[in-house]
Amino acid sequence: MGQAAVQPRPPLSMGQRVRNWRTVIATANLPRGAEMDAVSKWLLITRAAVFSMTLTSGLIGGLLAISADRDSVQWGYLALAMLGLVLAHAANNMINDYFDVEGGVDDMQYIRTQYAPHPLLSGLISKNRLVAAMLITNALDGAIALYLSWAVGPLVLVFALAGLFISAGYVMKPITLKRRGLGEIGVLIVWGPLMIGGTYYVTAGELPPWVWAACVPYSLVVMSVLIGKHVDKYDIDKAKGIKTLPVVLGYARSIRLNQVVMVSFYAAMAALIATGVYPLWAALTLLAVPRLVQVLGIYNRPKPAEPPPDYPVWPLWYVSAAFFFNKRAGELMVLGLIIGVFLPVYVPWR
Repeated sequence: MGQAAVQPRPPLSMGQRVRNWRTVIATANLPRGAEMDAVSKWLLITRAAVFSMTLTSGLIGGLLAISADRDSVQWGYLALAMLGLVLAHAANNMINDYFDVEGGVDDMQYIRTQYAPHPLLSGLISKNRLVAAMLITNALDGAIALYLSWAVGPLVLVFALAGLFISAGYVMKPITLKRRGLGEIGVLIVWGPLMIGGTYYVTAGELPPWVWAACVPYSLVVMSVLIGKHVDKYDIDKAKGIKTLPVVLGYARSIRLNQVVMVSFYAAMAALIATGVYPLWAALTLLAVPRLVQVLGIYNRPKPAEPPPDYPVWPLWYVSAAFFFNKRAGELMVLGLIIGVFLPVYVPWR
């Protein structure tokens, strides 16, 4: 008696696909039991769940430029810069995963493979295809940088090459910033001066000195996310000889450091509002204080032995808390800047 023919699965509906995409972006994982689709696959490979930080940095730079002189804004260049930033972040994530496998950091026992699918170790893509994706993404990003450097000025290439150097050097030998306790500082520079300052320059065609100060608040809360992630990986990184900043400083000091970094966001915002760098509407970020208090409380308590029900990214813990604050603070910063474009109110009054 012959075997029954295997019935092909019906194609995913658009509703199922959108649910997949939303869940991947929110949790870095597919919904439980869901079938993989092509878009979800690439969202996982590029770690799109953390693109919000890059979009926020770019929007801050662009909105600051719009507020400074709306009439001179180059909207097309701003759109290209935002696209370039996302491509650079995607390429950076793929480079990290590839070289961490090649360097013996990522394996099936390492935390990277436990909280979300790893592109290579989970079989989402082959090494050759991942290399091709890295090269294509970097080539597209390079083309955008070259065009903008021609259209706006050569400083664009300085920003782009500095970002590439730090991003690739985060894991690639012989630089390996991650292993030298410098990865966190690299993130501060990339998501602050390079992304915010670079987007301002592309949008406005100039870069006044005050923009460097404007980069500080949000870059701090991006750095707090990486510190939190490295605190979560403290034991295994220490065992592997990976000297992230938490491994260099010690576990307890790193917990306190990250609390100070997150609180410093408000100190920096207060100073920049008081000096007229940010509009008064940026004080909307105070609405994120309850979330900060919640996060500081999480950092004051030991990590639980088991994940809470339906917790999506275990065994990560402290990084999730830092990202929880990062998202709300960044959203409110962007909202305050958007309002400031239409209702420009500054202190000192002007």
